[in-house]
Amino acid sequence: MDSIEKKRIAFIINPISGTQGKEHILKWLDEKLDKEKYIPEVIYTEWAGHGVEIAAQKAKEETFAVVAIGGDGTINEIARALVHTKTALGIIPCGSGNGLARHLQIPMEPKQAIDVINDGLIDIIDYGKINDVPFFCTCGVGFDAFVSLKFSKAGKRGPLVYLEKTLLESLKYRPETYELEMDGNTTLRYKAFLIACGNASQYGNNAYITPQATLNDGLLDVTILEPFTVLDVPSLSFQLFNKTIDQNSRIKTFRCKTLRIHRSKTGVVHFDGDPMMMGENVEVDIVQRGLQVIVPRNAEKDTPNVLQRAQDYINGLKQINEAIIEDITHKNKMILVRSKEQIKKITKG
Repeated sequence: MDSIEKKRIAFIINPISGTQGKEHILKWLDEKLDKEKYIPEVIYTEWAGHGVEIAAQKAKEETFAVVAIGGDGTINEIARALVHTKTALGIIPCGSGNGLARHLQIPMEPKQAIDVINDGLIDIIDYGKINDVPFFCTCGVGFDAFVSLKFSKAGKRGPLVYLEKTLLESLKYRPETYELEMDGNTTLRYKAFLIACGNASQYGNNAYITPQATLNDGLLDVTILEPFTVLDVPSLSFQLFNKTIDQNSRIKTFRCKTLRIHRSKTGVVHFDGDPMMMGENVEVDIVQRGLQVIVPRNAEKDTPNVLQRAQDYINGLKQINEAIIEDITHKNKMILVRSKEQIKKITKG
């Protein structure tokens, strides 16, 4: 094949993001990437936001694809620069959540992710904006963002950390009242722990906060979690990982193209797991067919990869159950002790 016909492809590596070293990925790239098809270039990011600049430059040069090697933050930076360009996003996942990669059914194993890039099949997906900041998986306010802020400082991440943080913080967090306006219609008031907006279905780690979301329907999937007690935690936790959170009685779900959120004060929001301070008014929109992405040829259209999800689920389930049982058992003991004390007081009276 003549070199003129080869496609230029850039691999952007965030050396400090994610959960694993990148040296072996570079080695596999060298061994496995189809050099008959691609002219590769490897670039390291040097500061926060550097990925945006590199990807924007590559899009200007009409590079075939820019491949993110890193976590959700790196993917968000690169994808942000590629929206509405001819350059596709590729993903070799090595973060801790990998929400977008999992939704797209890109293999978590880097060698297999390179095979997907060699195949070079392109799909076009929607993306969201929260006060004009692009996101590709989920964004949210309330406890959702509060937990995201905790994760960002947590060091190691994973299903256990999600749960530990949620369980530990849920009793301290006070639900807020939000005014919501969907697609310019009547404003509704909700007292809520969190409001999550999904373009994709999950936060990452197969925690499905908006389980019915698809990447190409032109709609946001919105999940409102109303105030809950410690007794609701086991079922909420299980349903989050079992893709049935929308069936919980404490949950309200709906779909819309635009969502305006008014809250009483400024606070944290999150987009793709990254926290940011925003004001009292938050506007979330969906932008249809805005990003080209390299996807697996054999992926079922917007349905979960059952084997991969089952394996991830089984791996995390033992830790999750232990965390729930340990925490809930302790809290239930405390509730029982208090209840017994109350009963004693009443019966004595």
